[in-house]
Amino acid sequence: MPRCGPVDTFFKITERGSTVGREIRGGIVTFFTMSYIIVLNPIILSQVQDGEGGFLGGTKDNFTMIAAGTALVAGVLTILMGVVANYPLALATGLGLNAFVAFSVASQMTWADAMGLVVLEGLIILVLVLTGFRQAVFQAVPSELKVAISVGIGLFITLIGFVDAGFVRKAVGTPLQLGQDGNLAGWPVLVFVIGLIVVIGLWVKKVKGAILITIVATTVLAIVVEKIGEFGSAQGNPKGWMLNVPAWPDKIIEKPDFGTLGEFSLFGSFQEVSAVTAILLVFTLLLADFFDTMGTMTAIGAEADLLDEEGMPPNTQRILIVDSIAAAAGGAAGVSSNTSYIESASGVGEGARTGLASVVTGLLFLVAIPFAPLVDVIPSEAAVPALVLVGFLMMQQVKGIDWDDVDVAIPAFLTIVLMPFTYSISAGIGAGFLAYVLIKVVRGKASLVHPLLWVISVLFVVYFAIDPLTRWLT
Repeated sequence: MPRCGPVDTFFKITERGSTVGREIRGGIVTFFTMSYIIVLNPIILSQVQDGEGGFLGGTKDNFTMIAAGTALVAGVLTILMGVVANYPLALATGLGLNAFVAFSVASQMTWADAMGLVVLEGLIILVLVLTGFRQAVFQAVPSELKVAISVGIGLFITLIGFVDAGFVRKAVGTPLQLGQDGNLAGWPVLVFVIGLIVVIGLWVKKVKGAILITIVATTVLAIVVEKIGEFGSAQGNPKGWMLNVPAWPDKIIEKPDFGTLGEFSLFGSFQEVSAVTAILLVFTLLLADFFDTMGTMTAIGAEADLLDEEGMPPNTQRILIVDSIAAAAGGAAGVSSNTSYIESASGVGEGARTGLASVVTGLLFLVAIPFAPLVDVIPSEAAVPALVLVGFLMMQQVKGIDWDDVDVAIPAFLTIVLMPFTYSISAGIGAGFLAYVLIKVVRGKASLVHPLLWVISVLFVVYFAIDPLTRWLT
């Protein structure tokens, strides 16, 4: 495998068994799989009024400025991840976290105060990383639970893929069901099915660029289908497109507006609500961020075959530092906490093994800032077949768990199933940790539990009981 000079040397491309072409393809695929966040984050944040009736950015017409800020922070921090940590991991506004900030935090204070709490959370995590605490916790986790985290995330992103394609939907009488009213109906779902068939077919035939080819080809098909049928959004038509309509935009370039940047007040929340409430809100954000990243970087490393014998990724400390900075940067930019994205697994599935892929993804985010209308063309139905395929690849790691050893098998099982069932990586990790400690105690092996796992287990008890604790303390 020929070297290509300083780029190969800096990113250790050949050393990790990759090529520049694979890294570029992987970076492009990751961007396409994640690009929905440029549109989805504004959808979640733009129309929510804060505790004083104000809107993020100071105006109700804030969609494009939130999109621009989202792409800017994602681009800069993803490039930083690639250059500093040399890891194929992209970052963007965390889903779930942004909804929590919008509906549970901003509703009690101003948007600036809410984003200030996000900045505080990121700075606290950064301190925990620099003191070695975050990495020490990671090392204290049993290796088989790390495997379970990867497998659970595989199932989680598979469910995300099916839900975002409308293949699986909420139901009346059961939590989920097949399509609308228990049946697959509508051309958008068919576009997803065709995309899934294509990506599986290309993958088993070992076609280079299988995922990227599928996303591009399925997007073209989606545009044609929408042009003919005019299905529109699923919000107005149950048989429509789930997240964004693949119609060619009226204008390709739009002048960026970075009006949300700097919209934060570091300690303003302590004046708006009680100190106890503010601290509990920060704690909730911190714990979710803390363990989501741990699970994500482990899963990516396992899929890329980059973990060492202890299940640790290369440059773990640098990965965690960049991720912590991203959390604070997202708050400082007024677009909510940024975190590592499990969708990076789609790029790894395309062959990415180094930080060059992250640099490519980050550059595409920056390029997308004025081209947000064009990025919006890619419907989730065209992007998420990649997540289903990657979910299968991550599921293969389940053979690394000793299912005859109940000490780890039951915690691993709870970790795996609760991630998709609760739609939360942190909930799955927390349940697994608590079950592991409980079983060790019940079997008289409490002395074998790492001291840090005791600490983390107590924190997870607080995390799961955060609502009654908040009511009791306030």
